[in-house]
Amino acid sequence: MAFSKETFGTLENGAVITKYTLTNKHGLKASFTDLGGIWLEMWVPDKHGTLADVVLGYDEPEKYLHQDAHFGEIVGRNANRISNATCTIDGITYALVINDNGINNLHSGPDFLRDRIWDAEISETEAGTKITFSLFSPDGDQNYPGNADIRVSYTLTEDDAVRIDYHMTCDEDTIANFTNHAYFNLAGQGSGSALDQKVWIDADQFTLSDQYCVTTGELALVKDTPMDFTQFKAIGRDIEADYEQLKLAGGYDHNWVLNHKTGELSLSAKAMDEASGRVLEVYTDLPGIQFYTANFLTHMEGKNHAVYDRRDAYCFESQYFPDAVNKPQFASPILKGGDIYKTTTIYKFKTEA
Repeated sequence: MAFSKETFGTLENGAVITKYTLTNKHGLKASFTDLGGIWLEMWVPDKHGTLADVVLGYDEPEKYLHQDAHFGEIVGRNANRISNATCTIDGITYALVINDNGINNLHSGPDFLRDRIWDAEISETEAGTKITFSLFSPDGDQNYPGNADIRVSYTLTEDDAVRIDYHMTCDEDTIANFTNHAYFNLAGQGSGSALDQKVWIDADQFTLSDQYCVTTGELALVKDTPMDFTQFKAIGRDIEADYEQLKLAGGYDHNWVLNHKTGELSLSAKAMDEASGRVLEVYTDLPGIQFYTANFLTHMEGKNHAVYDRRDAYCFESQYFPDAVNKPQFASPILKGGDIYKTTTIYKFKTEA
């Protein structure tokens, strides 16, 4: 395993940003930056051995600060939406910033963790080379309680996976619900629409959403609906169906209720690009995955002057269910003071002829 370190660029405030690239014995390469712990690149071979970068993003660090797509970033302390931008912890109600649809909080913004420079450390493990990003989040940060120590590590394994381990401790009860917001296109970033790529999700239910894409608290069966990915199907097959949930969200932007037992690291989703032969497997120990089909990308200039448009990629955001802090029937994202938040999600890459 090898790694390299280089300057990624300089922010307007003069801060120098570093890019780290890990390479495994099969030639897969994964790049990350200390700005937000962002996953910058993922170079994966097709069935002919030709490498392509399969995650969307930018060539310059400053661009990551001025966009709302959240390309590749570590999202926390709470991923996804919190209804009415308020949450109650230990009887105290905390007002968050409204930054979504004029009513909700999204991804704990606008003071995103992606806008901060994290400490970075490289280490060698039995599984592969690991880069660990660390950040201290003080009491009141993003309006959440407690002083939190956050660590997120990416390991590029010798069996062609990126393993993400999340770890957080806090001196008060608070929210801990992190995810990674990588956008995948297995044909390669900049290759255009991803609607022909096929997806499978191990979920018999999903969480219903309202007109603001916030969960209502109800679960619905996927069977006999366009939300059914229990068999491989093209993303585009049902995305324009006359179905209220799809119309409200402008496509897929929902949380699937994974069938595995919470806490068990299990294969939970797969994607396939038949033309290239590239396959992505997603393993997680969390109860949900937000499958998002980039419904809001609009003619954005990305890496190597590529132009990203609507539905040119998709995200598998492992998480506690959206708005779980306000839905007692859902597994709670509350981390008790002194306890350890620890969770793992793995993105494994394969090729099939």
